[in-house]
Amino acid sequence: MSIITNGEEQNAAYWNARIGRGVNMGNMLEAPREGAWFARLKESYFDLIKQAGFDSVRIPVRWSAHVSEEAPYAIDPAFFKRVEQAVDQALERDLVVILNVHHFHEFMEDPEAHEDRLFEIWKQLAEHYKGHPESLIFEVLNEPTNKVTPEIWNRIQNKTIQLIRETNPERILFVAPLGWNRIHHLRNLKLPSNDRNLIASVHFYEPFNFTHQGARWVKQDIPVGTKWMGTAAEKAEMTEDLDAAVRWSKKHNIPINVGEFGAYSKADMESRARWTDFLTREMEKRDMSWNYWEFCSSFGVYDPDENRWRKPLLDALLNN
Repeated sequence: MSIITNGEEQNAAYWNARIGRGVNMGNMLEAPREGAWFARLKESYFDLIKQAGFDSVRIPVRWSAHVSEEAPYAIDPAFFKRVEQAVDQALERDLVVILNVHHFHEFMEDPEAHEDRLFEIWKQLAEHYKGHPESLIFEVLNEPTNKVTPEIWNRIQNKTIQLIRETNPERILFVAPLGWNRIHHLRNLKLPSNDRNLIASVHFYEPFNFTHQGARWVKQDIPVGTKWMGTAAEKAEMTEDLDAAVRWSKKHNIPINVGEFGAYSKADMESRARWTDFLTREMEKRDMSWNYWEFCSSFGVYDPDENRWRKPLLDALLNN
């Protein structure tokens, strides 16, 4: 099914609506090895996600840790099978699945030295999954940054799109702006003008001193205790960025997904829920699909130790 707009099939708009409200299976298959970050992907999680009312899951995967060191950079068969198992389990529950390349740190530090690895990974993924349902979506790369310049990224991302199109001519692809997928980098994207099956995926963690307070992996020391009260100024700061994404989307006729957003557990729960509720409703007003970061770890909407949802966050996400 496609949506018809101005005489053109808008397959991407249809699938963006189907992605709807989603969650990331974070800290699982993108860890150096599954379980290294205290989270394993369980089949039962997909049941919980579906029953709660979510529409999609994003499955981040660190493929670069599971490929041979020499060309053609073959993916380890056991790991490939593990990922396929997770993908199929989600698809069987009628969840839309976004499968990406995550934490490719070597590429970020020296993109031209590692671009062939990215191409070969996608050649294997595209060939392997070409017979899978349309509800499996590919995401070229998570959060391109560091040494990846606009010129390098536009060339590499577009070549990756071309490679995927050889075996998956109509599959929906998520494309990324630079700077950790930040909205204001959308303006630097140069994408194929004739490909109507693209969705731009941005990440939203603003204001950063609220969402990442106390996060040990952040280079700057962000003190704990910042609240988000939902003042007019706080809301305006967030909607200004969302409106910039909408303007870009309308200009280029490419839908917007917010592939990551969330507030770290060091923030107080009332502020987290208030921020999450405001942001999700504002994204939905602008016809953006979204995938919350993440299911059951440090930002998690689900508590794996207590085997229960963190209700303030769940209610904020799903407008319960």
